[in-house]
Amino acid sequence: MTTVKDQYEAYPYPERDPADEARRLITGSPSHPLEIDHFLFQGQRDWSRALRVLVAGGGTGDGLIQLATLMKQARRPAQITYVDLSTASRKVAEARARARNLDNITFITGSLLDAPDLGQFDYIDCCGVLHHLPDPAAGFSALRAALAPGGGMGFMVYAPYGRSGVYPLQAAFGALCDGMPPQDRLAQARKLIERLPQGHPFRTNPNLGDHKDSDAGFYDLLLHSQDRAFSVTELTDTMQATGWALSGFTMPALYDLSRLTDRPGHLSDIQAMAVAEQLNGTIKTHVGYAVAADQPRSPATGRNHALIPHLKGVDPRALAQAVAQGQQPKMSFATTTARLALPKQAAPLIAAINGQRSLSEIARHTGTDPIGMGALWSRIEQATAPWGLLLYSSILKAG
Repeated sequence: MTTVKDQYEAYPYPERDPADEARRLITGSPSHPLEIDHFLFQGQRDWSRALRVLVAGGGTGDGLIQLATLMKQARRPAQITYVDLSTASRKVAEARARARNLDNITFITGSLLDAPDLGQFDYIDCCGVLHHLPDPAAGFSALRAALAPGGGMGFMVYAPYGRSGVYPLQAAFGALCDGMPPQDRLAQARKLIERLPQGHPFRTNPNLGDHKDSDAGFYDLLLHSQDRAFSVTELTDTMQATGWALSGFTMPALYDLSRLTDRPGHLSDIQAMAVAEQLNGTIKTHVGYAVAADQPRSPATGRNHALIPHLKGVDPRALAQAVAQGQQPKMSFATTTARLALPKQAAPLIAAINGQRSLSEIARHTGTDPIGMGALWSRIEQATAPWGLLLYSSILKAG
């Protein structure tokens, strides 16, 4: 891992300025508390208990700062351990934590392969790391050994088809720039990238943008010395071999073959997702949640009316108003768009979502009878959950 470590010492990734913490919080997937509860604890975690967290390969701290900040804002206890090989990345993450007065984080410089020596954790964040290990399966196994009973992991690993054009360039730049220090490698690659023919797969790939954002982003995308991608099948096979089971991808609509074509009956769920990935062709990362294989759990659903729904990244009142007017709001997700087709009768239920009311309480609040509630809520869930918009969690429940 020496070369990988050298890269992140020279170019901590992603490039972040701790001063920016005063004006914005970067949020995303995985490691948003609503997602953690929804995918790993079926929306029913007891948030009065401290969440023991390992951020494995935390880089400059996006997942770390998001989780620690949102837990603090929700006034929920957490004990967080950060580990990363790069001292330069750690310094950035520490500075970001100080800017937000986050004092519940232990910072460690080291390898995620040593995770079992750090304790047992209810939640493990491993975003953008496992695909950079010389033996990714060893990383999956180490994290599984550090998982507390009943816990789970949020992960991101690279996917092959949405990264078309990347790997031939990595190989070419690796051969041409062998032995150069990081700064010289970057300068040489930047010159070469401008000379690529217009039809090069990298030039025509609209899914990639890191190389335009910063030197660190360019290096991480095109000059990484240790980088591989996982197809759906390769990812789930690796999980199965190392004691993990997929709870769910954060945006399951991308893996739903029935949205693209009729699903043949002979395909298993994993095979169908693999075919959907191939037909989709734009997925550049797999983002999701995993649990212990001997304790499999699916994400929360509205079949349990005691659960509390949340609309992530959507204003419930604005959506309810649009639905009441007969509109089908357009949602954009990178290079994918979707329209939310909902009946006008669902508008009052959507407007009643406030992070405090359970589904039963929403039914009472809106005067919706149980049968009507079940039918309408099913329509809401079918339209929003596949795009990662609807999550169930009690984290904001008062008391």
